[in-house]
This record gives sequence, C-alpha cells and structure tokens, in this order.
Amino acid sequence: MSCILCIDGENFLHKVEETLKEEGINRKQVDLAAIDFTTLFQDSLKGFTVTRKVFYAAKLHIHPETQKKSEALIAQQRKLRNTAIAHGFEFILAGNVRAQKVGTKVVFREKGVDVKIAVDMVSASCNQHLKTAILCSSDSDLQPAVAELRSRKVEVVYLGFEANPNKGLTYTTNRTILLRNHEVVAACSKVTAP
Repeated sequence: MSCILCIDGENFLHKVEETLKEEGINRKQVDLAAIDFTTLFQDSLKGFTVTRKVFYAAKLHIHPETQKKSEALIAQQRKLRNTAIAHGFEFILAGNVRAQKVGTKVVFREKGVDVKIAVDMVSASCNQHLKTAILCSSDSDLQPAVAELRSRKVEVVYLGFEANPNKGLTYTTNRTILLRNHEVVAACSKVTAP
C-alpha cells in the first residue's frame, strides 16, 4: 500500500502566484519553473512516507496570434518539468491548454488535468495499491473522486494553500493540510528570473 502525492500543475502555479501577490512579491521576480518542491513540502508532509510524487500538467499548444507567448510558456513548462523530475516527481502531461479568443484578448485555458488525476487515484485504489492520497489541487471537480476514494477506505488529504483554501475539499477529504504563505515564499525566494 502506498502514499501518493498528486499535484494539479496549473492550479498549483496559480495558487503560488496568488500567495506571492498576497505577500507583496512581484511575480516577475520569481521563476516559478525553478520552485524548490523539497523546501515547500518538507514541513507540511513531515508525517507521511510519500512513495510516489506526480506533477500533472496540460499539454501546451502554439497559438498563431500569440506565437511568442506560446513558445515562452512551452519553454517554461520544460524547465518546470526538469525541476519537478529533479525533485523526484513523475511529470505527466494530461489534457490541453488551448488559447481562446475572449473579446479582443487571447486567454489560455486548461482542460482535462483533473480528470486524469481522478482516474489515476481511483484506479490505484481499485488495484488496492493506495492507502493515502495527498491531493494538491483546489479544484472542486475532484470531489466525486475524493468521495469514491473514501468509500474504498483510502485516506484523502487535501494539501491546500493558506491563501484561499477550497472549503469543499476541506469538507470532503479526511484531513486538510495548508501550505503557509511563508513556506511558499521560502520555496520561491531562492530563485530570481534573469
């Protein structure tokens, strides 16, 4: 039986940015692709023996109207992938990030990562390979998967952020652990974008 840490990549990065903003740190001074995962999780996950760490991200596509930005996002994702792997994570591409026109702006939206996380966790529980699932996502769409895991006697831990935790996941999981703002800042402060 194992303990798995599942990180919803887009959601995670958004929450880190939200925390930095709340702490008055300019996002442009921090290279999120070089975040120190070990520092970030060392205190909050102290009591767990995590046997598998998975970082889920959506596949990026180049949009003709924003080719430069698309290429920069792809390069950043490659760097983030290398960072995650260096910290012992599997990096799984699931779903897609597509550019969509909203009025006169092009907005990038991610779809499908939550489905892959849900399928992987429930599949592991069906095979009786999962004792504890640590879910680092604030996506309420994962609540049905959480309910299924709990019905299969899997302990589900919501690993959220002090800055605006998801109340639904706090309620539906067995336990909630919040990453404190100072822990997030400590994991980011060592890396400054060039």
